[in-house]
Amino acid sequence: MNAERWVILAALFAARTAIAFQFQTIGGLAPVLVSELALDYSSIGTLIGLYLLPGVPLAIPGGLMGQRYGAKTVLLAGLVMMGFGGWATGATPSFYLIAIGRIVSGAGAVLINVMATKMVADWFTDQKLPTAMAILVASWPLGIGLGVVVDHSIAAESGWPAVMYLAAAMSIASFLLVFVVYRDPPKKPALAAPNLKPHLSRYELINVSLAGGVWATYNVGYIVLISFAPEFFTSRGYSLAYSSWIVSSLGWLLMPMIAVGGLVSEKTGRPMLCIALGLTATIFAAAALPFVSSPAAHFVLIALVAGLPAGPIMALPATVLRVENRAAGMGIFFACYYVAMAVLPAMAGKLRDLTGSPVTPISFAVAAIICAVLFLIAFQILKRPQHVIAERRFV
Repeated sequence: MNAERWVILAALFAARTAIAFQFQTIGGLAPVLVSELALDYSSIGTLIGLYLLPGVPLAIPGGLMGQRYGAKTVLLAGLVMMGFGGWATGATPSFYLIAIGRIVSGAGAVLINVMATKMVADWFTDQKLPTAMAILVASWPLGIGLGVVVDHSIAAESGWPAVMYLAAAMSIASFLLVFVVYRDPPKKPALAAPNLKPHLSRYELINVSLAGGVWATYNVGYIVLISFAPEFFTSRGYSLAYSSWIVSSLGWLLMPMIAVGGLVSEKTGRPMLCIALGLTATIFAAAALPFVSSPAAHFVLIALVAGLPAGPIMALPATVLRVENRAAGMGIFFACYYVAMAVLPAMAGKLRDLTGSPVTPISFAVAAIICAVLFLIAFQILKRPQHVIAERRFV
């Protein structure tokens, strides 16, 4: 069984890699789509955002569906939706039909995100949970990085629809992989009653929401930082091409550092301390960026520390949720993430326009990660030892 769970993790890793690859297809091919489909960049931004939009209304119902129908069934349905949405996106030059394809794909991705984390928590109930979650999270920068490497060459050789079809094919391949290798762990509790109602206690609801706040604001800080960093670097005299290369390198550095963070958390048995130190180091590194003489080199330091807390943060919900409530609880956890991602990056952009300073989004990113620390402190205060109800307690 010990080896089997790592095979299962690999299958779930593949599914989340497919999500990241599909998500970045529009942004990665933006110049091609603007040229060939006569779109403007506002439309490109809309298509990017539509992929995340279903997360706001669907994350909690998706968790409840997993609670009722089983995580594997719901995750496989999500992969089918990604496959269909990816095919629909590539099959038409119409903006509105592409938008529908993005919404369908994004809805499937929400179901996968919620269920995959629940499934990993079901199989890794020991000290290896932060490492397993870190590996799962590392699938996102891998998928983004793969897209950066192959998208333009495929589009130049076979046209932009081929990239969309490749994303759909990755989803279907992941469907087959999960279908073959995944099974529920031994001693899994029976599915909840068919009323699709959450059964979380007040303690679980509050603490999983606080964990969601940590994850949401941590990700907002990261997204705002990498989204606005190229402009900051150009304001310091770097070319736009070199600035974009600096930022894209963050993803490749982030991937191994996410895994390192999970491994350190596992070996020390102190995930809360690892999260706090990782977030604090990221705050100080990002806050210093506008003041250093060599910001490009300093950005490497940010990349090295920013990924460390990701895996242990993702493991937080499992420490406060009963086994039978993990699906619903993960829905709440990801609802916090999707709401924050829908609102806060746009707020950062608005503040950038109001102040006229390229440093403002960096300050916003620092403030977001400070909020993550505050959520973490509240989580730790309320997560008293006598109230911890997961199979394994982390300190």
